[in-house]
Amino acid sequence: MEQKRFVGQVAVITGAAKGIGQATAIRFAEEGANVACLDVDDVANEATARSLHQYGVDAIALHCNVADMENVKTVFASILERWGRIDVLVTSAGIYTGAPLVDVSLEQWQRTIDINLTGVFLCNQAVAPIMMQQRSGSIVNISSMAGKTSWPGTMEYSASKSGVIGLTRSVAQELAPYGVTVNAVCPGNTLTEMVRGVAEQVGTRDGMTAEEWLQMRANDCPMKRLAEPWEIAGVIAFLASKDSRYITGQAIEVDGGMVMS
Repeated sequence: MEQKRFVGQVAVITGAAKGIGQATAIRFAEEGANVACLDVDDVANEATARSLHQYGVDAIALHCNVADMENVKTVFASILERWGRIDVLVTSAGIYTGAPLVDVSLEQWQRTIDINLTGVFLCNQAVAPIMMQQRSGSIVNISSMAGKTSWPGTMEYSASKSGVIGLTRSVAQELAPYGVTVNAVCPGNTLTEMVRGVAEQVGTRDGMTAEEWLQMRANDCPMKRLAEPWEIAGVIAFLASKDSRYITGQAIEVDGGMVMS
C-alpha cells in the first residue's frame, strides 16, 4: 500500500469483525488511520483489531450493538475520550434475512430494520455533533444493490437498505455546511461469510447447492464474478479521502454492473 491518506486520523468501523467491515478496517489501517473496530462478535472483533497493529497504528475492539442507543452513545464517547476526534465513520454492521412475504414474522422484520437501518441512524446521530464541531469528517453508510432493486422474498432486507440511502441523503444535506461528506456504498454480491450463508439458505430453498447459487449470481452480473471484500473497501476509502471532498449524498453501486443490467 503506497498511499497513506489517513495518517493521524481516526476511523470507526461497525461490523468490523468480518466481511466488508473487516476489509475496511484493514484498508484504513494500511493507510495510516487509528481504527476503532465495533461489533457484537467480541472474539472475531478482537482478532481484527490485533491484526491492525502490524501497520503501526493504534486499534481497539469495542463491543457495540448498533441497535442499542445507550450502547452506541457509550462506545462513541469512549472513542472520543481515547483519541479526541473521529474523522471517518463506516457503518458496515448488518444482517440478511429473507423469506416469502406471508412467512415474514414481525420479529424478523423488526430485527432486520433495527440492525440495518436504525443502527445506521444511531451511529450517524452519535458522530454528527463530533464532526460538526470539527467542521470536517466523512460518513460512509453501507447500503446494498438491494437498496436500489429488489427480488422476491427479500422485502425486509431491501426495505432496510433502501432506507439507508434515504437516510444518507438527508444527513448529507444537514452536515454539508460543516464540511462533512455523507455517502452510501451499495455492494453487489460479495464473497463474505454473510453471502455464503445466504447461498446456503436460498440455494437450499431453490433446490441448488450453495456453490451453484453463487455461480448463478455471478452469471447474472456483467463481469461474471462476485466481488471480493477488499474491492468494496477501496471505494469506501476513496469516499472518505480528500479525493472525494466534493461528493456527498450519493449512493454508489459497487456491483460489477448488476443493477445496470
